[in-house]
Amino acid sequence: MHLVAISVDSIRIGQPLPFPLMDKEGVLLAQRAFVIPTRHDLEVIAQRGGGLYIDVADSEAHHRAYVERLHGLVNQGKALGEIAGVKVSRTVFGERSADYVLPDWLDLQVQANTLLRDSSPAVFMDRLDRLHAQLSLHANRNPDGTLFALIHLSATEVGMYSATHAMLVSMMCGLAAREVMKWPPAVEAILCKAALTMNLGMTELQDRLASQLGPVTVDQRKAIEGHSERSAQMLEAVGVKDAIWLDTVRAHHVQAPGPLATRTPAQRLARLIQRADMFAARLSPRASRQPTAPGVAMQACYFDENKQVDEAGAALIKTVGIHPPGTFVRLITEEVAMVIKRGVNTATPRVAVMINRNGMPTVEYAIRDTSQKEYRIVASVAHRDVRLTVNLERMLPLTQIATSERPW
Repeated sequence: MHLVAISVDSIRIGQPLPFPLMDKEGVLLAQRAFVIPTRHDLEVIAQRGGGLYIDVADSEAHHRAYVERLHGLVNQGKALGEIAGVKVSRTVFGERSADYVLPDWLDLQVQANTLLRDSSPAVFMDRLDRLHAQLSLHANRNPDGTLFALIHLSATEVGMYSATHAMLVSMMCGLAAREVMKWPPAVEAILCKAALTMNLGMTELQDRLASQLGPVTVDQRKAIEGHSERSAQMLEAVGVKDAIWLDTVRAHHVQAPGPLATRTPAQRLARLIQRADMFAARLSPRASRQPTAPGVAMQACYFDENKQVDEAGAALIKTVGIHPPGTFVRLITEEVAMVIKRGVNTATPRVAVMINRNGMPTVEYAIRDTSQKEYRIVASVAHRDVRLTVNLERMLPLTQIATSERPW
C-alpha cells in the first residue's frame, strides 16, 4: 500500500466516503461508505490521524469526489473565494499548469494516422509540427504516462498500427536522446520527427500487414525494402530540406553494429531509431503472430547483430527500463502487476497489482515498489497472457505518483 495525503476540503460532509481514510501509518480511520456528519467531526478524525491519507489506488475516486465537492459549492452559491480555496492534494495529481490539457490518445492516434496518410505539401509540415509539439509536451510533463499509454496501445491494438508505432518510436528515441545521450534539443527534435516520418512511404501497407493473416507477398516485400528511400523522397516533396533528417530516414533500417562515435550524425540517429523500431515492432500484435513478451523484446534491442551490447539499445533500455511503463510483470508474491513508473534503476519500477496471488483481478490496485525484495519482479508477462481490459483513464493518474529520482 502506498499512502498519499489529501486535504480535508476534498471530503464531502454528510455523504458516504468513496474510499477508506487512514492515518499516516495506514491505520483505518473511517471505512468506505462511512458518513462523516459535520466538519468538526472530520477535523477531529484528521487531528487524531495526524492528517488524512488514502491508498494511491483510490486516487481516481478521490478526484471524482473533489470535483463533486466543487460542483456542490457552486450549486450552493458559495463565494468564488471560498471555492478557490478548496485544494486537492498535489501529492496525488502533481503540480500542473492551468493551461496543460491531459492527452487524448485516441485523438493523437487519429492525428498521426491523418499525417501519415495525407502527405499534401499544403498541410503536412503544419500537422507534423503540431503533433510533435503535443507529444513533446506530454513527454516533458509526464514521461512515464506517455510511455505507458503508447506501449499499452501498441501492445493491444492493430487499428492505426503505423501511427501508434511511429509515436512510440519517436517518444522512446526522444527520451533517450534527452535523458541518456544528452543530445541538444535541436538534434532531439530532428530525431523525433524522423521517427514519426520514417515509414511515410509504406503507411497503408504497414497497417494492412498488421491485420494480414497470410505471408508477405513478393510485391509487398519489394515495397518494404524500398520504403526508406521512398519515405525520404516524399519528405523532400513536402518541403523537408534538412539533410540529417532525410539521411536518418534513409538509413533507419540499416543493420550495422559498432560504436556510435564512428558514425555520421544521421547514422547515429538512424541507429537509435532502428533499435527502438525493433523493440516496438516485436511488442505489437499482428494477425499472423503473437507479440513478444516485453523482456524478450528488450533483450533483442540490447544486443547487436554480433551478439554484443549495442550502444543505442543500451541507451534505450536505460531510458525506459527493462520493464517499461505499460507492460505486465509477475512478482515474487505471485501477483501480476502493470508497470506504472520507472524506478531508480532499469529493473525496479513501481507497479500496480492487477491480479492477486489467487489469480483474481483486483478491484483496488495496490502499489508495489519492486526495489523491495519482498516485491521483486521474477518475470515479464506478455499482454496476451493477461485477460484484463485496462482503463487508461483510470491507470494514467497512477503514473504521476510514487515519484522516484532517476540517476541521470
